[in-house]
Amino acid sequence: MPTITAAASGSTTGWAIGYTITIVVVLVVVALVVPILLLARAIGGQAKAINDSLTESVHNTAALKELNTTIEHAEVIVAGLERGRTRLGG
Repeated sequence: MPTITAAASGSTTGWAIGYTITIVVVLVVVALVVPILLLARAIGGQAKAINDSLTESVHNTAALKELNTTIEHAEVIVAGLERGRTRLGG
């Protein structure tokens, strides 16, 4: 009978070691994944703030697309003024 007790005891020890190693591995994985998830959340918040800022910049600079038209009109006005000055002898 001592052989059966020794075999049962050895079998339990193996299971205990296996469970212990599994728990340690799971804890290490969790310890590595949690900071990554927290960093990803922080990056997501910053990305939203950056996107909002860029959207506001697009809105604030929308009138600049008409700048070439304004320059063309200003050139026409300046040319007309130069013609008028020339006709007046100035």
